[in-house]
Amino acid sequence: MLESGCKAVKEGVLEKRSDGLLQLWKKKRCILTEEGLLLIPPKQQPPPQQQQQQPPLPAEPAAKIKELHFSNMKTVDCVERKGKYVYFTVVMAEGKEIDFRCAQEQGWNAAITLQMVQYKNRQAILAVRSTRQKQQHLAQPHGPRLRSASNSA
Repeated sequence: MLESGCKAVKEGVLEKRSDGLLQLWKKKRCILTEEGLLLIPPKQQPPPQQQQQQPPLPAEPAAKIKELHFSNMKTVDCVERKGKYVYFTVVMAEGKEIDFRCAQEQGWNAAITLQMVQYKNRQAILAVRSTRQKQQHLAQPHGPRLRSASNSA
């Protein structure tokens, strides 16, 4: 998403519940853009005394970065405030549910919902424009032919 020129709307850390048997909460670096949400495993930093001796770690491999694109997202729901956390679920179009939590003051659920609604609105506007352009295109070439056919009859 970022390669396509989308700017980051919000960056920070979200906790995602794992799909495994224990369903542990794992921290993910997140970048929210106008197109979706990027989930990046937190960078593994060597202990401070080793940082000077070793070269910096390479960037995360692209395979580990998970992209939740708004075109595949259905809703953000099940918001619950419990203790210091807000729990919410991102429901994907294919029915998969992804559980997240964050500190209440971070407002990730609201930011994701707002960006998703804006994305869906932009897509709807583009669809309407495209339909209108097709209708106008179809009406123009056939319009004169219909009139000329009726004039010659």
